[in-house]
Amino acid sequence: MRLERSQADLEFRQKVRAFFETQYPQDVIDRNRRGVLPTRDDHVRGQSALNAVGWLAPGWPKEHGGAGFDPVQRFIFEQEYERAGALPLQPMGIIYVAPVIYTFGTAAQKAMWLPDILESRAFWAQGYSEPEAGSDLASLRTSAVRDGENFIVNGEKIWTSMAQWADWIFCLVRTSTEGRKQEGISFICFPMNLPGITVQPIISIDGSHHLNRVVLDNVKVPSEYLIGEEGAGWHYANVLLARERLSYAHLGEKKDLLAQIIQRAAAIPLGEGRMLGSDSSFRAHVARCSIAIAALEHGVLGELAEPDASGVKVSMLKIAATQLAQDLTELFRLAAGEFGHVYVDRTVDDWAQRLPTIPAWAPVATANYLFARAQTIYGGATEIQKNIMAKRLIRA
Repeated sequence: MRLERSQADLEFRQKVRAFFETQYPQDVIDRNRRGVLPTRDDHVRGQSALNAVGWLAPGWPKEHGGAGFDPVQRFIFEQEYERAGALPLQPMGIIYVAPVIYTFGTAAQKAMWLPDILESRAFWAQGYSEPEAGSDLASLRTSAVRDGENFIVNGEKIWTSMAQWADWIFCLVRTSTEGRKQEGISFICFPMNLPGITVQPIISIDGSHHLNRVVLDNVKVPSEYLIGEEGAGWHYANVLLARERLSYAHLGEKKDLLAQIIQRAAAIPLGEGRMLGSDSSFRAHVARCSIAIAALEHGVLGELAEPDASGVKVSMLKIAATQLAQDLTELFRLAAGEFGHVYVDRTVDDWAQRLPTIPAWAPVATANYLFARAQTIYGGATEIQKNIMAKRLIRA
């Protein structure tokens, strides 16, 4: 495993850094840095800038429009992306469903969906979890019944991220009740404007509209939107989930956040001339997070270079990444102190000017802390990841 030992790696880092300083929309970075909740247009403009230089899909094969990065280049790119303060990619299309489409989809499906994802003409949602099927996803009950050249889909999906923006949704549906419950699941995609689809917002504890409940009432879906073989959806879903879980590392974001924490703490008084940054317990917490970031960095680069076919390492990294995110946001919330207890509407661009006596970073620190509580649940709860690791290690 190499860690930027070549001159080419250093030059590539500078090239990526220069792109974010000169070619990526600076007003989008500025709004993101100030904690303004992004609009769909913000995401479209940011992603379009990346796509213009062929960097929107660093994990895709080049023949499908991917960047063609080697593992170290991808690692560097993702760190610089987050270091710059660029908006996170809308992952449902680019990171999650696209690899399933180009791996298992038909030529017609690839031609229909992949260009629109790359051009940010279509945003996607993920229809996996249900009210009675979250961690035990194989228990899902949303049904898809054959009706000539269509499927009739009934059921509901929950915690559906950004469904209010989505043009398409990819869903796990039950097409058979025979055999093991995993064997009767299929993977199907369909547009969100079909009759019978209702999106109900779920407002999170941090005040953002990120999640939704999607009700499917006799939705007629053309059978040509079925991915791969009927009944093979569980396999396709696991391919997707492995990519999803590794995407939670966000190393550049974590390094940037730790640097912000250290900087802010140096100016926060504790009394008697002491600053929070010099407090021994605070410094110990910072040290633990710093060590955890370094360990995660090596683990992610190793997985990118030599993927673990068993999935055990991805589960380990998912646990490490999400627990670290919670530790970092807790540390930042502690630094915010009493200023972090203020709720603000961050959908307006001038929200910080409306609270002139409060440091603008403090309410954002608390909102991030609250949102991070979900990280050890979504994408496969920590407890489920531990079960996966134990079962596969026992079999080995």
